[in-house]
Amino acid sequence: MPRLLACSQTLKFLVVQIKMAILDREYFDELKNVALNSLKSHEYLFLSLDGESSQFMRVNAGKVRQTGLVDDAQLSFAFVSDQNGGLRKISRTISLSGDAITDASRIQKSIDEARSESRYLPVDPFAVLPKNYPASITEKKGNLLSPFETANSLLSSLQNIDLVGLYASGTLVRAFANSAGLTHWFKTDSFLFDYSLFTKEQRALKGVLGGQTWNEQDYQNKIKEEGERLSFLENKPKKLTAGEYRVYLAPHAVADLISMLSWGGVSEAAIQQGDSPFRKIRSGEKKFSPLFNLTENFSEGTIPRWNEEGALAPEVLEIVSEGLLKNSLVNSRSEKEYKVKSNAANGGEGLRSPFVSPGKILESEISKELGTGVYISNLHYLNWSDQPQGRITGMTRYACFWVENGQLQGPIENMRFDETIFRLFGSELLGLTTKAFWIPEVGTYGMRSLGGSSLPGILVSRMKFTL
Repeated sequence: MPRLLACSQTLKFLVVQIKMAILDREYFDELKNVALNSLKSHEYLFLSLDGESSQFMRVNAGKVRQTGLVDDAQLSFAFVSDQNGGLRKISRTISLSGDAITDASRIQKSIDEARSESRYLPVDPFAVLPKNYPASITEKKGNLLSPFETANSLLSSLQNIDLVGLYASGTLVRAFANSAGLTHWFKTDSFLFDYSLFTKEQRALKGVLGGQTWNEQDYQNKIKEEGERLSFLENKPKKLTAGEYRVYLAPHAVADLISMLSWGGVSEAAIQQGDSPFRKIRSGEKKFSPLFNLTENFSEGTIPRWNEEGALAPEVLEIVSEGLLKNSLVNSRSEKEYKVKSNAANGGEGLRSPFVSPGKILESEISKELGTGVYISNLHYLNWSDQPQGRITGMTRYACFWVENGQLQGPIENMRFDETIFRLFGSELLGLTTKAFWIPEVGTYGMRSLGGSSLPGILVSRMKFTL
């Protein structure tokens, strides 16, 4: 082997070894010790690590357009000073290199800067000090495609189907420590493939596949099934007039709606401040359907249960049970401010692992149960149009169909809807499908996201479209 090539391969091996060390628990322990040993009296620390070792592949027109491997990690901390009349809190984030000396120096410098700047901050009346909650260690090994198999596995089933998508796969790490002696560790393998199939007229059908184990047959079956639905998009789109229609909302559309509940919906702070529509549920002024059951469910272990302060959320927490509000999401700040017991919600008091209980509608009978109406695969541009009243507006998108007498006819032109959660999950809810589908988080901005939602499709008797 030529010397230059041998040196290049050795350097590549050393770089990979350094980067992969960032994702080891022993390396996190070293960083934690450096950070904690930098503290002075009356100083406290919350420490978090986010890391990944991932393969990314972009596909366009059924061909690989971009591929690569990414190893990345960052360390974030919240520094709390308890001096001069109260708690002052400041946060910092640094990128990690994998070199112990370099990373230790960055940590010490960042803590010194936080110490200096915290003197000029106002007292935070709702800041909390670290506590030594129960610790946790979770490591889940998956069965993923190797980087050498990915292109063939993704493209061999397409058979002239125009597919555009992003595939991401690999190991994700989350870790936590604080100055009270608490440590959490979470490491998992996962993949996702977020894609769209296109017709010649550039009408799209969106799909997503994710999990911890790649199953070639499941992927091929999914592409085949969606390819058959894609053919209906070739038909002339039907223009609907404004009004109310019987509607089936597929799991992805339900996921879009449920995600809105994290925007000041299930939050205790939002309820207390009068911004949340759940305030009306709590007061008894409004209610959901007895068919609607929503839980925060961490039992599948796809995302850590701890929050930014290290407190462990219940493995399963009822939010809505048979249409009634059982629990809001409460973090330590809300506990301190509103005197409501915390259930270890995150800082934004949003859903991290939502699960909606399935119902009795068979997937094979969806079109028959819908009869004549609109089949909605996806929604987008969602926003609150009147948050305290629970009113949401948005658009249909990606393979939304007109169904007549139980038969799929063809696509509809994009429509805007304006509805309330009290109708969609309440008075107009007719039923839910028998299966809850896993819909992974697909965000990759900065770093791959963890977790996802388990949701059925829902059938509603009336949904209001405005244009």
